[in-house]
This record gives sequence, C-alpha cells and structure tokens, in this order.
Amino acid sequence: MKRQEQVALEQAVIEALRIVLDPELGVNIVDLGMIYGVIASEDGVVDILMTTTTRGCPAAGFLTQAVQACAEGVAGVEKANVELTYEPEWQPEMASAEAQARFAAPLF
Repeated sequence: MKRQEQVALEQAVIEALRIVLDPELGVNIVDLGMIYGVIASEDGVVDILMTTTTRGCPAAGFLTQAVQACAEGVAGVEKANVELTYEPEWQPEMASAEAQARFAAPLF
C-alpha cells in the first residue's frame, strides 16, 4: 500500500468513526476531539490513539470497542488497534466549534 493510500485509509477511518457517539454527550467522538491520531500501515493495520472526556469514564470500554469495530468495518482495514490515553487530558476546547456551540446554552 502506497503512502497516499494509507492517508486515504486514515481519512476513511476518521470519517467512519463519526458514527461513534459519546453516550453522555450525544456527540460523535471525532467532533469532540477524542481521537488523537489514526495511523495506517502498509498491511492495513490501523493504530488509533484516543481518549475519553474524563479519566475513569464508565463508557471507556464501550467506546474503545466501538472504535475498534467501526474501524475494522472500513474497507482496506485488516485490523484496528485502539489505545486509550489521558495525555494530554481532554479539554472541552478540543471539540470542534460546532460541537462547542451545541453545548453553549443561553442562561435563561
């Protein structure tokens, strides 16, 4: 697989991960900024580095399994390895402007 194909595969995985929603916030994990990196190798193995909104998140297991299953459903992905990290710690500012606006509610 050429580097150009690897980049296309990485982008396809990122787009596919938009269906994985944070169960508490109801927003996809890509727009929340919880996906720190996606790297595809020449043999179709994809390494995904992600976080959760809080350390000790009760949904961490569900989210990592959902990310793996979703990524492995992308054409060209042979296997997905998902690593959970808290470095750097997730901050609301990591979310896309659209996701941040969704949570900006008027005071009254």
